[in-house]
Amino acid sequence: MRKVIALALVASISFAACGSDDEASTEETVTEETVAEAVAAGDIVAVASSTEGFSTLVAALSAAGLVETLQGAGPFTVFAPSDDAFAALPAGLLEKLLLPENKAVLTSILTYHVVAGKVMAADVMAGDVPTVEGSNVALDTAYGVTVNGATVTTADVAASNGVIHVIDAVIVPPTVDLSKL
Repeated sequence: MRKVIALALVASISFAACGSDDEASTEETVTEETVAEAVAAGDIVAVASSTEGFSTLVAALSAAGLVETLQGAGPFTVFAPSDDAFAALPAGLLEKLLLPENKAVLTSILTYHVVAGKVMAADVMAGDVPTVEGSNVALDTAYGVTVNGATVTTADVAASNGVIHVIDAVIVPPTVDLSKL
């Protein structure tokens, strides 16, 4: 069974222009059919669970006890790191974060990727935005959209309770010191 994520790029922001040519070449072409499939897929967790490239995020949400929260009414905007973004973490860090004794740190990191409300790519403005974690993230729109330097590689992935923007790095709130893990 093929499960597809809707990858809708907003005309007013050209994500193909952000980053290197390699990043632009890996973006998928979006059709109205894939958009409809994602909307039908359900909430943020259902969309992430049924989409290739988010298995690490889904495992982390489960380990942090955030699945039920992100299945809630929302709306939420999630800057979701891909599996490749998690793989780029320093060796052994992800395994440490997934340990039960580090649940609070993992929760902080994951909620730092979530903004209350549904913010579509066309509505993103440069500046600091508060996250569910409590700290701000810095959004920049000079060359596509970035979140604390992480590039949005795919925008406006529809969910019934919000929107997902795929990012190419895991961002860490200033309240977390990873060296203490």
